[in-house]
Amino acid sequence: MAGEENISVRNRRSTYETAEEKEDVSKRHEADWSFPQSSNGHVDVDHSVTRKMQLLVEAEQMKPAFMQRIDNHFTEFVNGLIAKSVQLETSPPAFPAACSEKDGGFKSKELRAPPEHGKVFVARKSVLDELFEVKDIRSIHHVFIAFFIIIILSTLIVDSIDEGRLVVKFDLLVYTFGKSSVVASTWLYMFLSTLTVPYGLFLLWAQGYHGSSHKTIRSAFFGGLLMIFQIFALGVVPTYIVIAYRLPPLSAAIVTFEQMRLLMKGYSFIRENTSRILSFTPQKTNTVQVPKVSQYLYFLFAPTLIYRDDYPRNPTIRWSYVATMFAQVLASLFYLHYISEIYTYPAFRKYGREHFNVRGLVLCILNTMLPNLLSTLIFFFLFLHCWLNAFAEMLRFADRMFYKDWWNSTSYARYFRTWNVVVHEWLYYYAYRDVLWLFGKKFKAVAMLSVFTLSAVVHEYILAMSLGFFYPVLFFFYMGFGTLFNFILSDRRKGPIWNVILWLTLGLGTTMIHYLYSLEWNAHQHCPLKNPTFLDYVKPRSWTCNLKV
Repeated sequence: MAGEENISVRNRRSTYETAEEKEDVSKRHEADWSFPQSSNGHVDVDHSVTRKMQLLVEAEQMKPAFMQRIDNHFTEFVNGLIAKSVQLETSPPAFPAACSEKDGGFKSKELRAPPEHGKVFVARKSVLDELFEVKDIRSIHHVFIAFFIIIILSTLIVDSIDEGRLVVKFDLLVYTFGKSSVVASTWLYMFLSTLTVPYGLFLLWAQGYHGSSHKTIRSAFFGGLLMIFQIFALGVVPTYIVIAYRLPPLSAAIVTFEQMRLLMKGYSFIRENTSRILSFTPQKTNTVQVPKVSQYLYFLFAPTLIYRDDYPRNPTIRWSYVATMFAQVLASLFYLHYISEIYTYPAFRKYGREHFNVRGLVLCILNTMLPNLLSTLIFFFLFLHCWLNAFAEMLRFADRMFYKDWWNSTSYARYFRTWNVVVHEWLYYYAYRDVLWLFGKKFKAVAMLSVFTLSAVVHEYILAMSLGFFYPVLFFFYMGFGTLFNFILSDRRKGPIWNVILWLTLGLGTTMIHYLYSLEWNAHQHCPLKNPTFLDYVKPRSWTCNLKV
C-alpha cells in the first residue's frame, strides 16, 4: 500500500510538473507571437510595426529567388511531360532509325521525318490570357481601353465644335474595306477549291500507290497536277481578280493573306500525310489509312498551319469569350482607324508630297514613330490574339500558342521566332528543316537564308498586291537589315539594353518603310500613266514624278 501511495504521489507530481512546463511553454510562445508590452501594460505598437516591416522586406528579398526556383521546376516538369508524350506517340516500326539522338538527324533521304517528330500540340492558353489573370497586367489593358475612349471623345468633341454638329468620319475605313462582295466570292472560290482538289488528288494517289507498278511515274503525275492547281487555281486566279477589280488595300490584303494561308495549309496536308502512305505495309492491313474529309475540313479552319489528324480539344465553347474577342477585334479596327486618321496619315500626306530627302524622312520619323509602334501593337493584338483565339474557341482548339512573349526579346533572332509562332513553325518544319534534310546540317546558314528569302518574297508580294504597285522596300529591309540584325542581335544578347535597342530599331524600321511607301503611293495617285508598260510598273514612280504639281 505504501508503495502504491508513493507511485501515486510521483505520478501526481510529474503531472503537476508537466502542466507547469506546458504553461511555461505556452507563455513563452505567447511572448514570441504577442505584441510587446510596456511597463504600464500598453502594447508597444512602434516596435511591432518595425518588426513587421523587417519581415516584409525579408519576404520581398526572398521572393525573386523563390519564384525563380518555382519557374525552373515548372519548366522542367512541362518539358518532361512533352518529352514523354513524344515518346509515347512515336511509332518505331515505321521509321526504325529515323531520328536518333546520336545521329541528330535522318539517315535515309528516301523517307522524311514523320509527323510525330515535328510539332507537338499541347493544351495551353495564349500568353496574354495568362498575363491578364494578373491584376497589374490587366490594368495595362484597361489603360489602352481608356486611351481609345479618350481619342474617340476628343475627336468627336473637336469635330462637333469645328463643324457645329456631331461628325463621325469613317471614310478611310469604308474605302480600305471596299468591294466586299468581290472579296467574299473570291474567298469562297479559293476555299472550295482547296477543300476538294488537294484532298481528291491525294486520295487518288494514295489508294493506288502500293498496287501500282510505276510508283515514281504515278507520284510525279499527281504531284504535277497538284503543282498546276497550286500555281494557277490558287496563284494566278486570285492575283488576277485583285488586279482586274482594283481592290482597295485592305480588301486586297484579305484576299492575298487567304491565298497564302490556303496554299500553306494545302502543302502541309500533303507533306504530313505523304510519309504515312510511303511507310504503309499492305501485309499488315489491306486498307490505306487516309485522313477523313471532316479532319481536313477542320484543319482548314483551325488556327494552325501544321496538319494533324487530331488536336487537343477543349470540352466546351465559351461563347462569352468568343463575343469578347470579336468585340475587341472591332474596337482594335476603330482604334487603328483613329490613330491613322489623326496622327499617321496626315504626316505621311504632308511629307509624302515631297521628293525623298533627309529632312522629310527625319521629320516624318519623329512625328509618327510612336503612332506606328502603337499601331503595330494593336495589329498584333487584333489578329494574333483576338482573331485567332476567337476561332480557336469556336473550334475548341486547345493549343493557343499563336505567339510568345516577343516583347521581351533581346535579339531579332528570338523576335522572329516568337512574333508569329503559327507562320514560324511552318517555315521551320517545311523550309528550314527540309533544306537541312537536302544539304546536310553543315548548311545551316543556307537554310536560314532560304527561309529569310521565302519570307521576304511573300511579304513583298502581299504588300505589292495590297497597294497596287511594286516597290521592293520591304524586301530590301527584310533581306538586308533583317538578315544583318538576325546575326548581330543574336541570342547571345541578354541584357535589357538590347531589348531597348530592338524596340528603337523596330520603330525606326517600320516608320521608314511607311514613309517610303507613302511617297510611292502619292506618286501613283498624282502621276498616273496613260499607257504604262511592264517597266513602268517595276520602276519606282516617286523617283520621276513631280509631286508638287
